[in-house]
Amino acid sequence: MTALAGTGTLTRLALRRDRLALPLWALVTGGLVASGPGSLEGLYGTAEARAELAASMTANSSLRSLYGPVFSDSLGGLVAWRFGAFAAVLAAVASLIVVVRHTREEEETGRQELLSAGAVGRRAPLTSALLAALTLNAATALLVVAGLAGQGLAGALALGLAIGGTGMVFATVAALAAQLTESARLAKGIAGGVLGLAFALRAAGDSGDASGSSALTWLSPVGWAENVRAYGGERWWVLLLIAAAVLLQTVLAYGLAARRDVGASFLATRPGPAAGRLATAGALAVRLQRGALTGWGLGFLLGGLVFGGMAQGAAEIVGDNDKAREIFERMGGQEGLTDAFLATMVSLFGMLAALYAVGAVLRAHGEETSGRAEPLLAASLGRLRWAAGHLAHAFAGSALILALAGLGLALSYGDDLGPILGAALVQLPAVWTLAGVAVLAWGAAPRLAAAGWGVAGLCLALGWIGPALDLPQAVLDLSPFAHLPKLPGPDPAWTGPLLLTALAAVLTAAGLAGLRRRDLQV
Repeated sequence: MTALAGTGTLTRLALRRDRLALPLWALVTGGLVASGPGSLEGLYGTAEARAELAASMTANSSLRSLYGPVFSDSLGGLVAWRFGAFAAVLAAVASLIVVVRHTREEEETGRQELLSAGAVGRRAPLTSALLAALTLNAATALLVVAGLAGQGLAGALALGLAIGGTGMVFATVAALAAQLTESARLAKGIAGGVLGLAFALRAAGDSGDASGSSALTWLSPVGWAENVRAYGGERWWVLLLIAAAVLLQTVLAYGLAARRDVGASFLATRPGPAAGRLATAGALAVRLQRGALTGWGLGFLLGGLVFGGMAQGAAEIVGDNDKAREIFERMGGQEGLTDAFLATMVSLFGMLAALYAVGAVLRAHGEETSGRAEPLLAASLGRLRWAAGHLAHAFAGSALILALAGLGLALSYGDDLGPILGAALVQLPAVWTLAGVAVLAWGAAPRLAAAGWGVAGLCLALGWIGPALDLPQAVLDLSPFAHLPKLPGPDPAWTGPLLLTALAAVLTAAGLAGLRRRDLQV
């Protein structure tokens, strides 16, 4: 039996298990970029307007740290500037999740040991996971190329390969992380930390150098994607750097996989104390969720500091462009451009907080499907008490990270804490509604628990790109965030938040009722 025996079967299994997630990730990432020409052409329809935008954005260090410098004032060049870095990050996140899911997570649950008892080679599981990630990134790149081909095939191809290549760089980072640790959660944390560091290095480098040639930018794979310079005099040789990183990390991952047993790792898990320290189910939930809460909290605080510093220049960002002003006012209200900008930022933080809340809810689902919840519930611990610890992180944890985002915005913007903190916390009813949807899916129909991610992702897409695409208000109203007051601003209407809070309570109660009545899923 060869080391790759069974690769085809495992790859088909991985693609079948992710038959919904992979197309969705590709459509979201590729569709985001493909929608760029239409939205930007509506905003900047003349060559003069695009040239003015490129000059002002490149001169603004805060915006360079967020999006990178503008290498071309053509429509394709502006799309690459506005969406390229974020699409690369989305592709990286999707890729690392796919690889860890089909490597370390399979070993952690014991399924890989059962599969390896058959005609499965040592390298087949890792190879199948990387092929699944390659399929995802190839589909994303094809969608980008198809969507931007009208702006120039060479630039579209360069941008598609840069985005897909960045996804594969972090797929192989995840493959390395999966060999180092025994926990899928820690493997995702390591790979996600590397991605966060890469984005921070790129942001720091671009903030100080408008040419994109900073040493810090070149230390980052996200910076490599930027320096392919799609539509700005393509640098095809940078793709060789991306390919070399993918090849090197793949070889290292295969080398590590060949030197360990299934289920083992190179970073040994630290043994626990001789006597147990977690006396309650709530304490256990805190122990399981504290890493995610800490990471999200720090990210929201830093994000608030960055966006708060940009608020003073909101008028400069928009300039005299009526269409851009209309988009900001549609997202953030009409009580002055600066207030509209701040309201837009806190709304984006709210949408991201919904992802944290859904993840905290579904962590309990993961404990159930892994079999770790069953021994706890076999004793005198009730299901509602067990679930309450995780739900507390979903509901109270989302309030905490939004408060940190408001604190960062207020400190950086230099305004009173009260109004901005209130604007951040008013997002909670919508966040809790999406968390309630996840609770309902998990409690009543656990096989559909992942639908919580789909609903949250749809709301994020509607709030992020819906106004730029000029979608009808009836479509935007499908998101609970569309029914919140646009703060900071005077005379807010509280009917929407109150109804959403009541809806969140009903959804959560219905989900918990379903959890009490059904069998555990293992």
